Amino acid sequence: MSAATVMNRYQLNYVDEEAHDEVHDGLPASRLFGQGVTYTYDDVIFHPGHINFGAHEVSLATHLTKKIKLTSPVVSSPMDTVTEAHMAIIMATLGGIGFVHYNMPLEQQVEAVKSVKQQPAGFEANTIILSPKQELKQIQDIQGSSGFRNACVTDSGAVGGKLLAIATPRGLHIVEGQSASDLGNVSMAYQSQINDGSAPTASEATSPEEVQLVMAKHQIEILPFVDQKGNLVKVAYKQIVPPSLDSKGRYLVGAAVGTRQEDRTRVDELRKQADVDVIILDSSQGDSIYQVEMLQHLKRAHPDLQVIAGNVVTGAQARRLIVAGADALRVGMGSGSICTTQEVCAVGRGQATAVYHVGRVARAAGVPIIADGGVQNSGHIVKALALGASTVMCGSMFAGTTEAPGEYFTSNGTRVKKYRGMGSLEAMQKGSESRYYGDTQNIKIAQGVSGTVKDKGSIRQTVPFLLQASRQGFQDLGARDLASAHELLRSGQMRLESRTGAAQAEGGVHDMHSFDKVRW
Repeated sequence: MSAATVMNRYQLNYVDEEAHDEVHDGLPASRLFGQGVTYTYDDVIFHPGHINFGAHEVSLATHLTKKIKLTSPVVSSPMDTVTEAHMAIIMATLGGIGFVHYNMPLEQQVEAVKSVKQQPAGFEANTIILSPKQELKQIQDIQGSSGFRNACVTDSGAVGGKLLAIATPRGLHIVEGQSASDLGNVSMAYQSQINDGSAPTASEATSPEEVQLVMAKHQIEILPFVDQKGNLVKVAYKQIVPPSLDSKGRYLVGAAVGTRQEDRTRVDELRKQADVDVIILDSSQGDSIYQVEMLQHLKRAHPDLQVIAGNVVTGAQARRLIVAGADALRVGMGSGSICTTQEVCAVGRGQATAVYHVGRVARAAGVPIIADGGVQNSGHIVKALALGASTVMCGSMFAGTTEAPGEYFTSNGTRVKKYRGMGSLEAMQKGSESRYYGDTQNIKIAQGVSGTVKDKGSIRQTVPFLLQASRQGFQDLGARDLASAHELLRSGQMRLESRTGAAQAEGGVHDMHSFDKVRW
């Protein structure tokens, strides 16, 4: 009997999810998630698929909403310790999008969104500028901070000063015509890593294509633009993926609002003054008459504005908001690392189960979903996308990064930043209580905590790692893109199993005396 005959004999009818035979084991998602058990991402594992393509061929391009496309399926959460203008700008440069929180006065949120839209695409918004006169220890501190990778050195320590060198992880690249003696303490900080005359520059006549070619040739991540006198004008950065741009070539940016009457005015101003691209109706429990009425109002007042509704965790919740006009749904309730909703209010759902069931209903209506919460690593991103999400929203993963709001400080010898849930009492005192319908109550009930997270460096390093790891995950699943992954899920070809506690332990690092977990 030939191998082909044997395989045909055991061929599974994938269209019928209930089909089963001796070769194909595991369960289709419909059966695994239909047993009345709620699962987190760690509770489930996928069976590998057949690989007939390289990881570099995997496309993670996706839809954020019905009309907005992204090249990266990762977005940042509208939390006041995660996303303001700087985070939103860098997220857009990496092919995603950031949602500016609304735990601030309207005028401040408008300015944050405007600053994203006004930032020239392709140019760095917060380049570190060093001065030769800076103290050596200060330079070394900047050098040693995990968010630091590149800097320009000018005689004044600011944009507009004469460019002297570019500082990168590979060393100090001195502009032609300058010398190490011009660099003072900066040259001392780099010592032997000094390369005379090796710093390339660009001018206004340099095309965007030439900029990227120069950076690739010199293996650098930034390229300074100088005027005819050699003064620093602006700094271009290396593009890892195509950035998220609107029809006018500006960065895409979103903003969160509530469902109160004053939030209608907030949206009007965000649209009129800042030209915001997409609005998130920010609520821990989105299946409410308040959100339905807000959705219907926004669709009448701003028919071209994309509106994301939620949060929801069931198909019934999803259907109501879809009928009301939602352009996308945000999925998750109580799964975030700083959220206590499930503990305090006894409602919610395991995130893997929530994503699957909401995705099943939303997919039939052509509405993308955002998996929000519970993401701790690249494997969770792969699981969220494979279970039906179009994008994944990160909060704790991006908290503590260089781009997150707030200042670093030292706690017990560790460099940290503040991170808090929008349902924490601390955040509520600044105005987020309306998110939990608590602004009319005498007693404020916390649904989140405040704390600190370690310095995580820059998302310029984190996001590319997450994207590449996700591509490799999709390759192992046998899916070239999100559409094919969702079809494998729908047809039942994608097989899953639940994991015991021992299986989860076995699936991670174990039986080691000590180890270093280097991600890339």
